[in-house]
Amino acid sequence: MPIPEGEPGVPQHEQDGERARVRYVFAVGRSGEQLVAAADGLAGPSGSPVRTVDAGELSALVSDVPAGLYDEAGLKAQLEDMERLEAMARSHHAVVATAYEHTTVLPMRLATVYLDDGRVAEMLTEREGEFVALLSRLEGHVEWGVKVYADPREAASGAAASSDSGTAAQASGSPGRAYLQRRRQQRSTHRDTYRAAGAVGERVTALADGIATAKVAHRPQQGELASGPGENIANDAYLVPAARSDDFRAAIGGLAEDVPGVRVVLTGPWAPYSFATPPSTASAQRPQHAGTADDGT
Repeated sequence: MPIPEGEPGVPQHEQDGERARVRYVFAVGRSGEQLVAAADGLAGPSGSPVRTVDAGELSALVSDVPAGLYDEAGLKAQLEDMERLEAMARSHHAVVATAYEHTTVLPMRLATVYLDDGRVAEMLTEREGEFVALLSRLEGHVEWGVKVYADPREAASGAAASSDSGTAAQASGSPGRAYLQRRRQQRSTHRDTYRAAGAVGERVTALADGIATAKVAHRPQQGELASGPGENIANDAYLVPAARSDDFRAAIGGLAEDVPGVRVVLTGPWAPYSFATPPSTASAQRPQHAGTADDGT
């Protein structure tokens, strides 16, 4: 998951008639004018300006947020309110995406919160070596997502349309025989569609390996997270040199155009959320779950 963990023990109390404020951390990058420029004009999820907290070679992009909204109870309430959660996620992604247009940054997990500027600076100092190495690895790269879908129903519809010419001949046989034939065809189409989707997935991997510098295999998406019809059988992220984004899109985008019941969906380019951890632990997912101000998980 994107780095790092949050600061425990965020207070929930009033100070001088106003709710206490904590620091929402969006991303970490190298200190300098580019990161300062990236923060200019941006606002966080609660409307406060985005700014930098500096420590040595590194800076964090932060915004002040009410502590009561990011302790365990407050964050739970936001997670249960889809409209508020989506607003927070949009704000988070907008800041990270804008920053990455200016300079390389390490995206933080959604709702990573620290007590104050001092705690943010301590985190930067403690993990400076790790962060600098990651920034060097990601320099000049973007993330592309590739999802492969299998949809036997779509394949069956195409097969049925192409076999209309045989309908009259089948009608002359018994209803039972026609039913069994349809069932055999359905099973065959289902099996063939998943085999074809697997072959397309292997082809994606082979072509992407010639362009991308790293890959993270995510869990296939299901339910509301899945986009469009069919079953998501592969959900991978690739770290691609920005200069080769067009090559990657051209190589991968049309792989399933002539394969009935199989879709390849490309997303990106993104800031490299999936690669903002050391390679040995790079099982990162694009932010879908928020951490709390208390435990940072």
